[in-house]
Amino acid sequence: MKFKDYYEVVGVPRDATQDDIKRAYRKLARKYHPDVSRDPEADVRFKELGEAYAVLKDPEKRAAYDQVGSQWKAGQDFQPPPGWDAGFEFSGRDFGSGADPTHSDFFEALFGRQARGGQGRGMHARGQDHHAKVLIDLEDAYRGAQRSISLRMPVSDEHGRIAIQERKLDVRIPKGIRAGQHLRLAGQGEPGLGKGPPGDLFLEIEFKPHAQFRIVGPDVYMDLPLAPWEAALGCSLTVPTPEGTVQLTVPAGSAAGRQLRLKGKGIPGKIPGDLYAVLTIALPPAVSENEKDAYRAMAQAFDFNARALMKG
Repeated sequence: MKFKDYYEVVGVPRDATQDDIKRAYRKLARKYHPDVSRDPEADVRFKELGEAYAVLKDPEKRAAYDQVGSQWKAGQDFQPPPGWDAGFEFSGRDFGSGADPTHSDFFEALFGRQARGGQGRGMHARGQDHHAKVLIDLEDAYRGAQRSISLRMPVSDEHGRIAIQERKLDVRIPKGIRAGQHLRLAGQGEPGLGKGPPGDLFLEIEFKPHAQFRIVGPDVYMDLPLAPWEAALGCSLTVPTPEGTVQLTVPAGSAAGRQLRLKGKGIPGKIPGDLYAVLTIALPPAVSENEKDAYRAMAQAFDFNARALMKG
């Protein structure tokens, strides 16, 4: 997938005002409209232009696009970085799946999530719900926590330029929460119209990358390095988990890739997840002559051909 420079498509600089973008879009839309243009690429250009304008005319989409696209150029291979949209607060949008066949894969990778649908408006209308993705520590899901989070809300200033409005909220993270679940903060969405009540704020939970653990649903995985003799002879080890250390017995004859399950040591819940220790074999270096002699002795002691394990 290639990165698309929407500013280049519309023909405006990155600091263009919303009015500048609108004028440039209208000019190019007239030029490339398939009903009037004789350009053989008119249909393609018109669709590209519509996609770019759909992002740049929306202050929220534009701010998120600017955030992720500041270090990319048109035509470069691109994948959205993990958690790229975390901390952005959006109005009236849910992050469910959905695709528009008129949009490119690039657009769908960033914005291909359908709107929840606006609230009905009247003299006394309820405010729209807001949505944001937040990253939390794995340990918070094990213990629960009270955290202060910062959210950024893109808005247009009086000159039609995009500005970022920030706010901080104290949030209680319940024990056992899992990736993809939502926290509802009642009344923290858009203010209501007239005497209408405010909308709610929904926080979609994702976990920050962890140095030791990987999360798959309710289960947690960790790589556990073993010395060759520990794997061959078996051993009892003290290993870390997100809620403290535990004793783990490694059976004799364990091979690299074997998964040892610690039942119920995954993310807590009514049905808790499991923790899996994935075994790897760490070879000690042979630097000194004594260390080299030890490897030579092993080579003499074992009738072992590693290539015999090759398949095919």
